[in-house]
Amino acid sequence: MQKEEAEKMPSAFTNAWNATASKIHQTAQAKGWWDAPRNDGEVIALIHSELSEALEHLRHGNPPDDHIPEFSGIEAELADVIIRIMDYARGRNFRVAEALEAKMAYNATRERMHGGKAF
Repeated sequence: MQKEEAEKMPSAFTNAWNATASKIHQTAQAKGWWDAPRNDGEVIALIHSELSEALEHLRHGNPPDDHIPEFSGIEAELADVIIRIMDYARGRNFRVAEALEAKMAYNATRERMHGGKAF
């Protein structure tokens, strides 16, 4: 295999992400979440709401999750964030796994604290 061909092949991470995203999206479709067209702003707001729920768990001592008590509330809510992102990305054919890897490579080239940002 030539170098150019190898560079174009999806990574194991991308393959695993996309397979998982497909499974998540199929479940969301089966549960009726895609019966009608999805509003992009609403979906992004729902992703944000999962982060807000993670913050609330942190504010209350991060107790075990109500539905999967072997995990903390923050763990479960962060999982919900990723589930919503994967579902949305698969539903819109966004290449999030590939973008994630590209962004990681770019961030590795950036200055410490991205040139002095406070946060």
